[in-house]
Order: sequence, then structure tokens, then C-alpha cells
Amino acid sequence: MASKNMKAALEKVDRQKRYSPSEAIELAKEIDFAKFDATVEVSYNLNIDVKQADQQIRGAMVLPNGTGKTQTVVVIATGEKAEEAKVAGADYVGDTDLIEKIDDGWMGFDVMVATPDMMGQIGRLGRVLGPRGLMPNPRTGTVTNDITAAVGDIKAGQVTYRADNAGIVNVPIGKVSFDVDALEENFNALHEVMVGLRPSSVRGDYIKNLTLSTTFGPGIKIDFASL
Repeated sequence: MASKNMKAALEKVDRQKRYSPSEAIELAKEIDFAKFDATVEVSYNLNIDVKQADQQIRGAMVLPNGTGKTQTVVVIATGEKAEEAKVAGADYVGDTDLIEKIDDGWMGFDVMVATPDMMGQIGRLGRVLGPRGLMPNPRTGTVTNDITAAVGDIKAGQVTYRADNAGIVNVPIGKVSFDVDALEENFNALHEVMVGLRPSSVRGDYIKNLTLSTTFGPGIKIDFASL
């Protein structure tokens, strides 16, 4: 059953209309009723079959205006790469010691970066990291020897995206406190990436639906066909 706040928000959304990105952002900011700086998120419903290897959508990008969230980064590396991580601004750096700590239940981080040579040892954490989407992956830039770039991108506002089994991709584009222009710039950068990822094997419409919402707010349909 919808709360009074949600009902009031829903009354201001025309369910039959597809809004321009700027209109959707302005409306989302107007009707947001969270008592904190809520996240603004876009959801793509894609005409893809993720069971097909060439139709899996996954990756990472840095939003022009960041996400408004400070990411806590842990780096699993040894030797020079561990020192590089410290200089780059990683919050936690270690190798087997950190792996053991995480295996024992510590999860005080948002993103894990690892050098390729450490992935064999990190594999045992799959049951812990996998369900939380924290397992390092080359496609999101979190398995790399370029630790400086990886940590820098994450701290600068990198977001990761991945289509679920239904072909839905949810990506944060900032906070309600951002001005409309900053959120729209972030959205446009993301949309350009998503459109460019269209698999060549997809027939018909690639994007079936596109909505924008805040943490607790209702979905607002975006007129993606006109973009």
C-alpha cells in the first residue's frame, strides 16, 4: 500500500506521458520526499537476451559530474602495486591479510580493485563478493595493473552497470541536491554509452523503456525515442 507521500508524488506524474530528460529530472527533484539526499537513478529496459554472450551489457564509466557519493576503495595487491595504490588514494591496501579479513566477514568498502596476479587468491571470496556485486572484473576496470587510473576513476565518480537476467540496467546519475544541468549532463553521458553498447545481433527496438526515479520516488518515463 502506497504511503501518503508516495500517493502525493504519483499524482504529479503523468503516467501516459514520456518526459524529456530535463523535464523528468526537474519533476523527480520536485516530488522527492526523502529526508536525506536521495540518489537519482535511471533504469533501462533493454531488448536483449543476456544468455547470449554477445548481448551481455556490463562495464563502467566516469560521470562528468560524479555521483555525489564518496566510494571507499580497497585494493588487493603486493609490492610496488600496493605502494601505487596507497599513493593513488585507496582507502585500504593489502593482500592475503585483507583477503582473510574479508573472508571473516569484514565488508567496510564499496569497491574492490585487484591486480591480475591476485585474482587466484581472491577467487575464494566469490561466495561473499559475488552476491554483492563486489567481485573485481576486467570489464569494469577493477582487475588491472593500472592501479592509479582505477582508483582515480572510482574516486572521480565512476559508476558500473550490468544488465540483469530480465535485461534491466539500473545506474545512479547523481543526487537530488545536484542541479538539473549537472544531472542532465550525467544522464546524457550515460545514455551515449548505453546506446553505443547495442549488440549487433539485436533486432527491432534496443531500448524498450527508460525511466528515471529517486530512491523512494515513482518512476518517470523518458522519451528516449527523441534523444
